[in-house]
Amino acid sequence: MARGNLTIPSFKTEAEEVAWWDHHRRRVETELRRRMKDGTTQTLAEVAAAVKKRNPLRPVTVRLATGDIATARNLAARQGIGYQTYLKLLLRKALDREVARSRRERRS
Repeated sequence: MARGNLTIPSFKTEAEEVAWWDHHRRRVETELRRRMKDGTTQTLAEVAAAVKKRNPLRPVTVRLATGDIATARNLAARQGIGYQTYLKLLLRKALDREVARSRRERRS
């Protein structure tokens, strides 16, 4: 098994993500045990604080259709996350996609 840092890639689909985690399960578990033993793991609060410091959050109010909120809640629940987090992820993906599209258009 290869040594070194294990980098988790971006996934295009949930199926791709499931396959990656399944294939790398043993290595992930070994790395986690090693880091726990070394004391180099981070708590969720530490990770959240680092993310917040890099990209501070600003509350906004958005009015959404009741049906859209219900759909977001259902889809988020399937992934085991809250619906607001799910909506933020969707928005981030859409913004990234639009920025990439805009850059391609400027190069053309």
